[in-house]
Amino acid sequence: MFSGLSAFPLTPVNETEIDESAFSGLVSRLSEAGVDSIGALGSTGSYAYLTREERKRVAQLTVAAAGTTPVMIGIGSLRTAHVLALAEDAQNAGAAAVLLAPVSYQQLTAEEVFSLYEAVTRELSVPLCVYDNPGTTHFTFTDELHSRIAELPKIGSIKIPGVPVDPADATARVKSLRSQTPSMVTIGVSGDAFAATGLNAGCDVWYSVLAGVLPKPCLAITRASQNGDQDTAAELSNRLEPLWDLFRAHGSLRVVSAIAQHLGLVESPNLPLPVRGLDPAARTRVTAALEQVSDLV
Repeated sequence: MFSGLSAFPLTPVNETEIDESAFSGLVSRLSEAGVDSIGALGSTGSYAYLTREERKRVAQLTVAAAGTTPVMIGIGSLRTAHVLALAEDAQNAGAAAVLLAPVSYQQLTAEEVFSLYEAVTRELSVPLCVYDNPGTTHFTFTDELHSRIAELPKIGSIKIPGVPVDPADATARVKSLRSQTPSMVTIGVSGDAFAATGLNAGCDVWYSVLAGVLPKPCLAITRASQNGDQDTAAELSNRLEPLWDLFRAHGSLRVVSAIAQHLGLVESPNLPLPVRGLDPAARTRVTAALEQVSDLV
């Protein structure tokens, strides 16, 4: 479950409903491509903008469209009681795992975050991936806190926010975290531009935004690293620099939304207001970047 390539699809939504047909198409496309798992209702899935009923429905749609591909469902919410309800919905839908970020409005303490994971894992029947994403949660995990949480039952993986650019520093970072967590807890890299470096540094899984819409190049990078061909993994990632540059400029959500629309996979609008898609000039840049990497996708 927590190895290889985990693809995170967009949840196409407008102000009245989720585009269920488009979403199911995105998920089935990932399963057919051969990704190792599918992560619905992550940040790319706009989980924080959806109601419980909408999230319950997305979980059901994901499991139905994924076929035999394992599904992980995001359950982050502001209150512990709400997280527990979402976890129940995800498990009832048939999720193989859940993904939990320490979502907050008030700044959380380390002890409060630990108590969240403690309460949730106590009730789970499926494994949990710790979602370390300070860019959205504004909470920064320490390795000490990761170590404490990783000792809880049902913790299966830690999704870290990128690694150092230098390969030696990245390897040291991954080794340090691994030395402080149980061997059965995998370490996954996010921040797609860092993924090849993270995989080459010893991360077990790539939790990927881009793979949710362009699985082919992400699979090529992942399989190259898994096969010990680190140079090819790094080279393929470098070839995708036009896309990484757009991610840095506009944020990955808006860029993958534009890519999905360009490919005819979703309609417009497909993001929850007040979040808006890219303006025409930026969409032109997306089209140009896709042309630059067309041989890979």
